[in-house]
Amino acid sequence: MVRMAIRLRVVLSCLLVASLGGCSHATSSPDASATIDGAGDSPGIGEAHGPVVDAAADQGADVPAVGDAAPSANDAFPDGEALQGGFTDTGTMTVAREYHTATLLGNGKVFIAGGNSASGSVLASAELYDPAAGAFTATGGMGVARTGPTATLLPSGKVLIAGGWGPGGLASAELYDPAAGTFTATGSMTAERHEHTATFLGNGKVLIVGGGYSSAELYDPAAGTFAASGSMTAERHEHTATLLGNGKVLIAGGGYSSAELYDPAAGTFTATGSMSVARASAMATLLGNGKVLIAGGGYSSAELYDPVAGTFTATGSMSVARASATATLLGNGTVIIAGGSSASGSVLASAELYDPAAGTFAATGSMTVARWSHTATLLLSGKVLIAGGEDGSGDALASAELYQ
Repeated sequence: MVRMAIRLRVVLSCLLVASLGGCSHATSSPDASATIDGAGDSPGIGEAHGPVVDAAADQGADVPAVGDAAPSANDAFPDGEALQGGFTDTGTMTVAREYHTATLLGNGKVFIAGGNSASGSVLASAELYDPAAGAFTATGGMGVARTGPTATLLPSGKVLIAGGWGPGGLASAELYDPAAGTFTATGSMTAERHEHTATFLGNGKVLIVGGGYSSAELYDPAAGTFAASGSMTAERHEHTATLLGNGKVLIAGGGYSSAELYDPAAGTFTATGSMSVARASAMATLLGNGKVLIAGGGYSSAELYDPVAGTFTATGSMSVARASATATLLGNGTVIIAGGSSASGSVLASAELYDPAAGTFAATGSMTVARWSHTATLLLSGKVLIAGGEDGSGDALASAELYQ
């Protein structure tokens, strides 16, 4: 029932985007932490992983900021042609997962939690990936089974897990303590949210946005409570949230071409430039030059948001339309985009690199298996851990691989 509910939301969101000239087969990808905040960019303190979420909030003790990780095996490529990167298998998760979260901890391990199992049941279990051993081991389970929540690394080293689908929307939240390997309940959100985003702010609080609502709220780690904080101009889900260098948060897409900025100082949202097309389940990545790369969301096209001008401009296009892929900023400044679903609904194994200097995409190696609703986590070594997801058969995957 949970899987059917998620897929129904996917169809509805795609109908919305299609009515505006958009995707077919778009879905949320928890990570997103992301973010990835989204989804799956290089993680660090404050990254929200919920597939789509770009983790532009990659600051914090013991975890390198975006661009500080060791360079990958791919040097920045000349003339739009990439050196061939490689994907290799690594350990297998303790259980198959999709719509889960993945968060890089201060000790270099990756914390993975929740999601849907191969049978479609919602998981409360969690596990850790140890890059030194190349293996996954179980850790404490959540108090509530969740699929598609957000995960945000706090300065304390704990991870805030918020919302998701249980089945049914969840307002509850909990904290994972890596030192103890346990979860404890914390304050509840003001609304049940899924396909939302979570972004760690410079003031130490966590901004929770959307999930079918226009409302937003802030989590205060010191008090362990959530409080309302302004409303967006539109109800959004499957959107992206990116912390900018000026401390504001760029919220984009979610079935719309419009975008807006959240100002932590004022606690308000204001409209900013619009994208060229409506996007859902797109990938957003903060680049070293301060601009934000928005790619996919049912299209092969990509565009750049300039915080200074407040405008979007077209940049190179990917080789194929993608939704629910992952985008990860590498140590050399390029962005690897992997997997996702195509406009026809097929699941992709291919990957490509975006070069900000040239404004072009070029193919890099393919994953060992096609994946969507997976996670991607930049490790301290500069390698990228790709974990779980679905291969198109309708079942979740337990396999994982490394890109370098």
